[in-house]
Amino acid sequence: MEIKPGEIGHIIQLAIAPVFLLTGVGTNMLVLTNRLARIIDRTRLLEEELDEGARTPIERDALFRAELDVLFQRARKINRAIFLSTTCALLICMVVAALFVTDALNLRLASVIAGMFVLAMVALTGSFVYLLREVLLATEFMNRQQQRYFREREPFD
Repeated sequence: MEIKPGEIGHIIQLAIAPVFLLTGVGTNMLVLTNRLARIIDRTRLLEEELDEGARTPIERDALFRAELDVLFQRARKINRAIFLSTTCALLICMVVAALFVTDALNLRLASVIAGMFVLAMVALTGSFVYLLREVLLATEFMNRQQQRYFREREPFD
């Protein structure tokens, strides 16, 4: 088996689009992990305040526990998004490797490569769906908090 320089150039041309996609997936994963880190930081802060317990009124405990519940839900959604983004990245890497192997060994794996690419796109789409669900959950909770805040601070008649 001998690969000519022109064939390597052709293989690299085929692999460029998936590699750019891999860069986008990496950026998506950076966003997801940053959101997860902020959720974890807020969760730790609330858990510490709950552990102090004695000086915290019961109503505040209930609010903290409600927020912790939302944070745990958000973390699950972000973790699923990270899992799907990682799956997408792995599939794209396999597509790039399969492109090289297919061309180098003159194999007929076009449908396998296309299938892996489609699966990668499905995984990426799922990742974005979970990200959207997490953002909507965070926004909904923030809106409820805002309404509660203003309701508690209304002037008395």
